[in-house]
Amino acid sequence: MGIRSFAAELLLPAVLQAKSRHTAPAAAPGAPEAVSFAALAEKLDYLDKAEVKLVREAYKFADQAHLGQFRASGEPYITHPLAVAGLVADWRLDVQALMAALMHDAMEDCGITKVELIERFGAPTAELVDGLTKLDKLQFSTREEGQAESFRKMLLAMARDVRVILIKLADRLHNMRTMSAMTPTRRSRIARETLDIYAPIAHRLGLNMIYRELQELSFEHLYPWRHAALAKAIQRARGFRRDIVERVRTEVDKTFAGAKIKVDVSGREKTVYSIYRKMRQKHTGFAQVNDIFGFRIVVPQLMDCYLALGLLHQLYKPVPGRFKDYIAIPKVNGYQSLHTTLVSPLGTAVEFQIRTEPMHAVAETGIAAHWLYKHGSKHHGSGANEAQRLGSMWLKSLLDIQDETRDAAEFLEHIKIDLVPEAVYVFTPKSKILALPRGATAVDFAYAIHSDVGDRCVAAKLNGEPVALRTELKSGDVVEIVTAPGARPNPGWLNFVGTGRARSRIRHFLKTMEHEESRGLGEKLLAQALRAEGLLLPSDQTDDAKSHALWQQLTRWSGNRSRADLLVDIGLGRKIATIVAKRLAQLIAERGGRPDAVTLTLNRFGVADDVAMPMPGVVIDGTEGATVQLASCCKPIPGDEIRGYLGRGEGLRVHTAECSTGRRLADRDPERWIAVEWAEQPSRHFETSVRLLVKNSKGALAQLAAAVSASEADISHIEMDSEPQDDATELRLLLAVRDRQHLADVLRALKRSPPVLRASRIKP
Repeated sequence: MGIRSFAAELLLPAVLQAKSRHTAPAAAPGAPEAVSFAALAEKLDYLDKAEVKLVREAYKFADQAHLGQFRASGEPYITHPLAVAGLVADWRLDVQALMAALMHDAMEDCGITKVELIERFGAPTAELVDGLTKLDKLQFSTREEGQAESFRKMLLAMARDVRVILIKLADRLHNMRTMSAMTPTRRSRIARETLDIYAPIAHRLGLNMIYRELQELSFEHLYPWRHAALAKAIQRARGFRRDIVERVRTEVDKTFAGAKIKVDVSGREKTVYSIYRKMRQKHTGFAQVNDIFGFRIVVPQLMDCYLALGLLHQLYKPVPGRFKDYIAIPKVNGYQSLHTTLVSPLGTAVEFQIRTEPMHAVAETGIAAHWLYKHGSKHHGSGANEAQRLGSMWLKSLLDIQDETRDAAEFLEHIKIDLVPEAVYVFTPKSKILALPRGATAVDFAYAIHSDVGDRCVAAKLNGEPVALRTELKSGDVVEIVTAPGARPNPGWLNFVGTGRARSRIRHFLKTMEHEESRGLGEKLLAQALRAEGLLLPSDQTDDAKSHALWQQLTRWSGNRSRADLLVDIGLGRKIATIVAKRLAQLIAERGGRPDAVTLTLNRFGVADDVAMPMPGVVIDGTEGATVQLASCCKPIPGDEIRGYLGRGEGLRVHTAECSTGRRLADRDPERWIAVEWAEQPSRHFETSVRLLVKNSKGALAQLAAAVSASEADISHIEMDSEPQDDATELRLLLAVRDRQHLADVLRALKRSPPVLRASRIKP
């Protein structure tokens, strides 16, 4: 049994420690990088001679392209691509990735075109370089907008080919290691970007070596004084706790030797940043952080993991609630290990991680293990393939989010949500395991199953019991989703969903519905305005050449790309229906069309034939979506005299005729008011506000609720004065009623209730 010296490894970065090594580990921070092709060539022993020759050609091309360029430190710029290629070679990536690493800045900084790269090195290499190239910032109004678009481009390229992000992470790691020559402002900006985006991506893909180093370097550049102070405290603590560590190491050594289990035990120490984060989360000082040191135990076979766990639990008492089995249920990035925290003989907590060699390879290099072990044994490859599969699942989800999100900043927001490292593991009714971010709800689970399940979700069951859709899930929950064919996403879900996939899908659905509703409303308004000119709305059939040409001419005049876009603009109030109708009437007249006397007469007197032409005005029945809304200032209900205001880009807002806000809008924009009317039989209840003066007596609220319920109405919301009087309190109720007559019945019932002194509807 080989037990490594604990003290020698306390501050070393985690490296690949599998016995059958296939690669050298990445260099530690501050270590000399490959600064010549000879140094890089030493790492390329896994390539054949023809491939090494291609890499050499790419180096010569990059060297020539960057000739005369220097880094902020004064070094020739080519030292950076060489160092990045050296990190990529540590992962044993293929020749295309190595060439792309050497030329990753050629398009951005040297004016090399993608066509040149395709002709010289082939399309696959050119695609990798293009995916790593930022977009031209001159195209965007702000630096943030250009940065968001560049991130989106890189992430989508990464979804198509994971080598893009591996090269990018190597590029970012070398930049972080060599930032000392930059200005403090630039160092801080790059470090913050790394901590927010690149380190979480590395963690999401299981690249834990890079993840920890990127976090550590970012923390050092963002908060140099805090980093230095904590590093000194850890150095002192190492000396104070050396006796504890040596005693634990010796006892663990004897335990495994007695059981005749061949293990590889190594010491590890938490990074300065992870200790700082724990102090911030728990609001404690450094002295209260106990688990600074830990042990990693690598065993030959899977079953040995559980045997080793049993031996450790016999040796020391485990801390309740601190055991996690990531072998049975791997993390979302493919990580597998047993974690247990034990109480040492001196009462301090010591964490142990137990895993096999393939698990250790995946734990340290994640998705990159696919290349490290693709020529290795089947045993090694199984862990790497699991990391590859889980990484690919997340990468594919990026494409789903892209399909539903057109705005780059919104896309980046969704991605940041999905980069949260913490996860919960829940089960479907058929015992399939799903990993979701901590804080995910039943709606997130529904969208994780399938977009259609999420769209039609109406209820959920947790462990067999009905729960609200906003209920947060916990590890081990069995979740069942109830769907209905006619259901659709609720805008309120956006307030509690926790995954980028769910959020982007809901927003996409709502935008699509708003577009369709706006188009329908715009068609109604244009038809109504055109009838005032004595004309009917022309059809949009493509086989009707005259109508098609007419619409083309109208859209050119309006500046819209299509008839549908023009109707949407009218429905949202961006264009006035009467003005568009007059222009359309003019175009029809130029083609010999004449107003119809019957249509003019019917429109003038408000008579309509249901079969011959649409109803005049817009009919409100309660089924309207986001495009047609009832104004919150006056809360109209059926029976009220109403009129519609077409806001600029807001759709139609319905006000009561006596609403003071509506009157001010009418005086300012009279041309934006259109005729609206209630349907004969509205499809739902409508909300309106009432004011009550109530005696302060026992059971008053119960009596009010009983009176409202007896009148077949509902109370949606109750407000009361923050400082009630001694004898009476004013309440404001939001009631759901059928119409104005129903409201009158409810008010009479409330006035008859003993505690009510006054009851009236609130009017603006």
